Amino acid sequence: MIEILNKIFFRSNNFRNLNAEFQELRKKTGIELLFQAIEDYSDQSEIRYVGGCVRKILKNEKVNDIDLASNLTPEQVIEVCKKKKIKFYETGLIHGTITAIINGYKFEITSLRKDLKTDGRHADVVFTNDWKEDASRRDFSINSIYSDLQGNIFDPFNGKKDLENGKINFIGDAEKRIKEDYLRILRYIRFFLNYSKYDHNRDVVKIIKKNLNGLSKISSERLLDEFKKLFHSDGFLNLANDEFCYEIISLIFPQFKNIYLLKNLNKFAKENIKNVDFTFLISLMTVDGSDNPDYFIYKFNLSKKDQKRILFLNDYLKNKNNKNLNTKNLWKILYFNGKETLLDLINFHIFISKKVDKKLINFIDFFKDKKAPLLPLRAITLMTKYNIPEGKELGLKLKQIENKWVDNNFTISEKEVEKLIKS
Repeated sequence: MIEILNKIFFRSNNFRNLNAEFQELRKKTGIELLFQAIEDYSDQSEIRYVGGCVRKILKNEKVNDIDLASNLTPEQVIEVCKKKKIKFYETGLIHGTITAIINGYKFEITSLRKDLKTDGRHADVVFTNDWKEDASRRDFSINSIYSDLQGNIFDPFNGKKDLENGKINFIGDAEKRIKEDYLRILRYIRFFLNYSKYDHNRDVVKIIKKNLNGLSKISSERLLDEFKKLFHSDGFLNLANDEFCYEIISLIFPQFKNIYLLKNLNKFAKENIKNVDFTFLISLMTVDGSDNPDYFIYKFNLSKKDQKRILFLNDYLKNKNNKNLNTKNLWKILYFNGKETLLDLINFHIFISKKVDKKLINFIDFFKDKKAPLLPLRAITLMTKYNIPEGKELGLKLKQIENKWVDNNFTISEKEVEKLIKS
């Protein structure tokens, strides 16, 4: 009876009606199946949207990830998914998270919980059925807003009001929240740059600076992933104008030697920075012709593909080839290194320039639909037409022909081929 009264109390006094965006989300994703499955489990079972997706709907932003909270235990959520034949996998069972998949959409369902003990990156948890207790262990009020399927909200820490007023408030004691998970320092910066309408709270500034060393406990992957979220957010360029956030990012990522460029981006760079990918941004921040990018790559364990892109730009700058950005050399780069590397190089020089170079802009337009040239001769042709046996000589002749073809702007006559073969 108490549980039923509590549920009625929440719905009648703590929920607020939101907009039609929740209905659109419901239609688009098929998430109603999941809500219905969990709510049918028992008279007390509930599931709600929580965190980022609610915050983004309130701010009319695009919803990328959908996080959910339920008063069922992880085992019960698994039981529900199996019974209703909903695909799922165990994302982080020890922390109560299951990922369900419906119509190609992924939904992270985390059981209500409270943290027993934390070490700055991990937490020992126990599961609960108390929604406010779950909300109280979250980081900011704007991330502790819950919503049911219809868009009625449960907002125990007035996050909706803070979001409307542009206030980034920690839930409870700010230092305690940060010491529970030091990544919250970076999260604070992201939310502040995107939503704040006020100056930084002096006490929060002191607490963050005092606890910066705690970030050494956070894995490089989590740090970089959080910075990536900042980059993809609407408030990224505000970083250049906020002295405190700028300082903290510089301290967390000391290899961002070129972060000052964000303060002086030319018009084209400002308008197009959201169109470049994250690897290019890392190149822009780290490439300086020194060993700096190597340190960053080592520390943050980048993929081989990303390493190749970044180091190509660094080698190009180190060898002072930047004055050779002409059509002939760019065709060579396209042939030997591919379209992505070519566009990286052109964009890099556009973004580091104080003024917009129309010549470089024209190069982007010219090469964006171009394909790398194909060598007109193959090894089999040399073997059959010129009787060159398979082996070292064949490879050498083919390479000589290729070099001549490239130097001749990707053209070569039959006489030139015969001359190279006879030499």
